[in-house]
Amino acid sequence: MSLFLVLAFLFSAGSLIGWVLELLFRKFFSTSNPTHRWVNPGFLVGPYLPLYGFSLCVLFLLSYIEIPFIQNPVAKNIALFVVMSIVITFIEYLAGLIFIKGMNIKLWDYSTRWGNIKGIICPLFSFFWILLSAIYYFLIHPSIVSSVYWLSNHLAFSFVVGFFYGIFVIDLSYSLQLMVKIRQFAKEKQIVVRLEAFREHVHQKNMQLKEKAHFILTLKSETQSLRENLVQFVESVKKEIKK
Repeated sequence: MSLFLVLAFLFSAGSLIGWVLELLFRKFFSTSNPTHRWVNPGFLVGPYLPLYGFSLCVLFLLSYIEIPFIQNPVAKNIALFVVMSIVITFIEYLAGLIFIKGMNIKLWDYSTRWGNIKGIICPLFSFFWILLSAIYYFLIHPSIVSSVYWLSNHLAFSFVVGFFYGIFVIDLSYSLQLMVKIRQFAKEKQIVVRLEAFREHVHQKNMQLKEKAHFILTLKSETQSLRENLVQFVESVKKEIKK
């Protein structure tokens, strides 16, 4: 039970931290956000990205593995970080593929990045995973292990984790309903909807209509339905292709 609570906490913490990292990346570094506005990342409404939550749990578990055939400590650490990066990249690829094949939705798009595979993963971001793995292993893992296990033995800790997952489940239910509606439209049109591009389209449309720009409910429009926005988004993409 203690390990279960630790992993539950790490998933929630990783989801929140990942959301902050992606929020800052999109604000200051992303080329898909030329105006450098604040963009709510991911497909969920709230401030969490499950991919990072799963990744932090993986880093936690992999930190305990030993590589017996490598004796040099530096080489052993590098090998461990590469293994971590490969596993997390695989999780990223699997998550992206599930949404593309199962939901006709592309959550992120690395199509313009060198060496990308189906626009889901690329060497650059796999390298970033190596850096994050090293940061976690040296700076975070030694500090949090004892404190997290201590917290897991206290009732208040269980309450906080349970509160997070209560909100998370509600958000997941709401967001998946939106994704299902997008999937129905995408299957009807036999296309894959790039979620980030569609979110930007809705934002620009709301600005043109002088409606409120939503940071949380990024796909919400005051005067147009989700389907109407999807139709207009597809038409705008076709025009760009013709140009």
